[in-house]
Amino acid sequence: MKTTNFLAVDLGATSGRTILGMIKSGSIELREINRFPNKIIEANGHFYWDFLNLYQSILEGLKIIADEKIEIQSIGIDTWGVDFVCFDKNGEVLGNPYSYRDPHTDEAQANFFKIVPREKVYKSTGIQFMNFNSLFQLSAMKAHNSAILPLAEKILFMPDALSYMLTGETVTEYTIASTSQMLDANKQKFDIELLNAVGLTENNFGRFVFPGEVVGTLSASVQKQTGLGAIPVIAVAGHDTGSAVAAVPARDKNYAYLSSGTWSLMGIEAEKPIITDESFTLNFTNEGGVEGTIRFLKNICGMWLLERCRFEWGTTSDENSYPQLIADAKAADGFISFINPDAVDFANPVSMIKAIQHYCEKTSQVVPRTKAEITRCIFESLAFRYKQVLESLRSFASFPIESLHVIGGGSKNAMLNQFTANALGIPVYAGPMEATAIGNVMIQAKTAGLYANTQDMRTSIAESIELVEFLPESQDEWDTNYRRYLVVTKNS
Repeated sequence: MKTTNFLAVDLGATSGRTILGMIKSGSIELREINRFPNKIIEANGHFYWDFLNLYQSILEGLKIIADEKIEIQSIGIDTWGVDFVCFDKNGEVLGNPYSYRDPHTDEAQANFFKIVPREKVYKSTGIQFMNFNSLFQLSAMKAHNSAILPLAEKILFMPDALSYMLTGETVTEYTIASTSQMLDANKQKFDIELLNAVGLTENNFGRFVFPGEVVGTLSASVQKQTGLGAIPVIAVAGHDTGSAVAAVPARDKNYAYLSSGTWSLMGIEAEKPIITDESFTLNFTNEGGVEGTIRFLKNICGMWLLERCRFEWGTTSDENSYPQLIADAKAADGFISFINPDAVDFANPVSMIKAIQHYCEKTSQVVPRTKAEITRCIFESLAFRYKQVLESLRSFASFPIESLHVIGGGSKNAMLNQFTANALGIPVYAGPMEATAIGNVMIQAKTAGLYANTQDMRTSIAESIELVEFLPESQDEWDTNYRRYLVVTKNS
């Protein structure tokens, strides 16, 4: 049986990879081609991405493919959201793009809401408010009299900017554009009033495309540099979470998903945006998904809590490895103290350990002292926070939520997955860990005709990977302590 190869370019906020996806008889296998750092560069008080270095690293991956004489069907690119690159009228890069961590947006929301009210922005876009959303980045550039913005003929979101470098075609892919807070969620196109408020028009962006559409083929220059031919570049779900959710191996629609890593994104797939007074108050977001769906979700602080504690304990020591900390936490007493993972206390404290201990002290709880106690506190609190968000999702969903699919790096955390099943009272299915790359590849494969639709893709993924099932245990005990958690965290 013939193997069909696809290349996924998957860029995160700390590193990037090119990954070969090999599909044979409906089964998928991945192979990493090259990996490269994606460093934020600080210069003169600003934080930038090294855009051309990212492009060069992608070319190096393409050269390896050519040197090994691997025949690939197409290429797809996914990245983190909101950030963008400005190009002048000659198609040249107008400097390195700002990173979403740049402080120039600190006052941007408050200033923008003087022009367009907060409620009106949410009613149109359905996107949760964060300082670094593209809308506020552009507003800050305008307010600070950016020398770049007036020269920007085209503004391309990160995956679109890289596909332009490869093909010479300017596009705006739906899922990545939806993170910008400039899209009308119901019309699935730019909100003209919001664009005008930052001095832009639709002409400043590329032609609008959806996941599965062809962007173009590798340019003559790229073909010459890499040794590849006129390979098509496909617009996958350009937002990495969009590609990850496309890879949820669900057999039906009655599920919620949890993209688990440093941050946790918990949500459902909806057929249309959910924009209500309640979703506005709870700050839920409506991001674009595959086949015109909406990823209705909530951002939750995830393993960031433990990662910061590990940084203080020392990450090079075996006793502070994830397996050892998890083993020690299993042996510790349960339900001693809880935190609200999304409390402002834990956003970016000088000491995460002290922040957790102070939170427990001010809420009149037993203060966790040992590594095991702190780890256990984090995991139990995350599980209860997931339950809290799931209850909100149930109030919005038009279908019963009967299971939770955990994807991403956190799918390997068996202890947290079991705690989550216990807290939620529904089965939890863990995997795949490489959901983003798999989703990227599968969208390309669907474009190539290997799959009829998203459900066809998901069925194939479920048959290709080993899912780990976690069933609820000790329900009465977890329900009792969830009520304690709500009391402890009600004011944070």
